Amino acid sequence: MRVALDTNIFISSVMGGRLGVIVDEWKAGKFKLIVSEAIAHEYLDVINRPKFKIPHTEIVTATEYLLQNAEFVTPEEEIVVIVADPTDNKFLEAAVVGKVNYIVSGDGHLLDLGSFRNVPIIMARDFIEVLNQTKS
Repeated sequence: MRVALDTNIFISSVMGGRLGVIVDEWKAGKFKLIVSEAIAHEYLDVINRPKFKIPHTEIVTATEYLLQNAEFVTPEEEIVVIVADPTDNKFLEAAVVGKVNYIVSGDGHLLDLGSFRNVPIIMARDFIEVLNQTKS
């Protein structure tokens, strides 16, 4: 399974708690994380924000794992679907070129689309359900 995670989902997963299972399942090989350079830059910018109080060692570990294990793709087209927050379009661009099965997001702009080019855009709890179903 190939998946694009919105930044809010990636950061929340790294921080643990309810969404920590997403990073755990990625590390267990249950899905391939698809990112573009723009997405990786945003992940790294946000994970380093002091307000999240993520310990430096966790930031280093998450960053190294991301750079070594995510599949990097280069968007082949500029997609302009989300006008209210154009930075969200990078997830659609990566999803298309990366041929993902799901875009996982907590962002209203993305979730409001429901799907994009037949790729479902789902919330984290729904993705966790998908992961649980693939265990059976």
